[in-house]
Amino acid sequence: MFGRLTPRRPRLNLPSSRRGRLRAAALGTALATVLVPALSACGGESASASGNATLKWTSSYFPTHWDPVVGGSGAQFRELALVYASLTRTDESGKAVPDLAKSWEYNAKGDQITFHLRPGLKFSDGEPVDAAAVKAAIERAKNQKNSALFGDLTSIKSVTAEGLDAVVRLSQVDYQIPQLLGERVLQITSPKAAESPEKLDQNPVGAGPFVVTQIVPGTKAVLKKNPDYWDAENIHIDNVELTSAPDASTVVSGLETGVYNFADIKPSQAEAAEKAGLDVFVQPGFNASNISLNINKAPFDDDKVVDAVRHAINRQEFVDKLTFGYGEVTDQPFPKGYVAYDPESADAYAYDPAKSKELLAEAGHKAGDIKLNLVIPADDPQAEIVQSQLAKVGITVTIKIDKNWSTPFFAKDLTFSLYGTTGRDSAVQTLTAHFGPNGPLNLSSPYEPSGFEAAVAKVRQTPLDSPDYTKVLQAATRAGLQSKALVFTYSQPNLIAKSKSISGLPKNPAHIDWTGVTIGGS
Repeated sequence: MFGRLTPRRPRLNLPSSRRGRLRAAALGTALATVLVPALSACGGESASASGNATLKWTSSYFPTHWDPVVGGSGAQFRELALVYASLTRTDESGKAVPDLAKSWEYNAKGDQITFHLRPGLKFSDGEPVDAAAVKAAIERAKNQKNSALFGDLTSIKSVTAEGLDAVVRLSQVDYQIPQLLGERVLQITSPKAAESPEKLDQNPVGAGPFVVTQIVPGTKAVLKKNPDYWDAENIHIDNVELTSAPDASTVVSGLETGVYNFADIKPSQAEAAEKAGLDVFVQPGFNASNISLNINKAPFDDDKVVDAVRHAINRQEFVDKLTFGYGEVTDQPFPKGYVAYDPESADAYAYDPAKSKELLAEAGHKAGDIKLNLVIPADDPQAEIVQSQLAKVGITVTIKIDKNWSTPFFAKDLTFSLYGTTGRDSAVQTLTAHFGPNGPLNLSSPYEPSGFEAAVAKVRQTPLDSPDYTKVLQAATRAGLQSKALVFTYSQPNLIAKSKSISGLPKNPAHIDWTGVTIGGS
């Protein structure tokens, strides 16, 4: 079963309560207010007539873009999921389950899948949610010039709309599609609203559990419950006030005083949140951090230098200094215990600074010869750890801050950088993003490790309920980890602090699901 998380043994000597968290972990501002045209009669009201159960969510990932095609599958998809629904969604086991699509089936060959949509649904602008809308969403994600999703949809050759049946024809056998076309990669927008992507980007129109009534770009969004959402009877929140998080040091006090009742927090804030009487929700996730190397540029065009860096990295130091007991080391793009994590590849490049120095000497480098710029988008303590660890083996690292870092990173122009991934619902998508020749997280594109393409193809050809799926998937991870372009360091779950008036959330890995959640007596 996809995404099944199994308990794992923590490495830190922690109290039992903190060990429990570790096990759970496996799994500028515009001044003008923009009113959504279709809802302009609502003005700036933040309360609905149906009640006063209001979610006051302050987020570090306030959407820069409200068009999911442009926003891509980064961390902001959780906020966009307030507005948009998808063909599938993820349950607590990580398995794809029905959302806008009530069911689906493959043909016998495995190169075509038909999604059957729920009848009678409509977008918040009144347009029907049908197969034509699915076809338009997929084609826009594949073809729109500024799409951040086109690389995720390479298996899709074409889509035919037949009433409520969307027939997706594939370029290869691929049983990952139900996992892929969930919240992260295909949040469905109204085709009519998407005729102007620029307007949609700040005036979202979806078929999700809430409808936007007001947006202050980059600062605040006000939403109300969508009575036409397919599962509206299980949404017990009437209003949402989503704001961009202030300085991290003030978030806990804002929760204490009731300015907010829900917030993502850093591990360093968790203890203060608990002392303040707040609930700290440890959300299972697929997060993993890495050091990215460009083997197309010196000095990483020398395998000995790459291996020297691998052996110079002490992963435990990242965990001890950055995660406050909520993280674990990982040398893969997955946390330990996740179905795609390959035990056979664990500790392939153990921390060994003496070995690192030996490899550098064999490559003809004396201490101080190699000088690198580590380019990152903002101050990051990870960079200082990397700088310190490489200095111990004779590599000099200068940290460079570039707020426009993403442009050279995704253009593969950088030599050396850091990256953290929130993972993907499809394990194959995570692997290809990191190790594939066109992977956005592969700084060494078009390089890919030998054997990786064939290993991934075999995973795609294996049904998710096959008894061989786990073995085949882990073999693909093993093939990807032959890559010289990435050095993984640590993994940690997502942490959320919330008022005790908000009931427990479903523990869907990486997703925030509002189904059944209540506030106070609502």
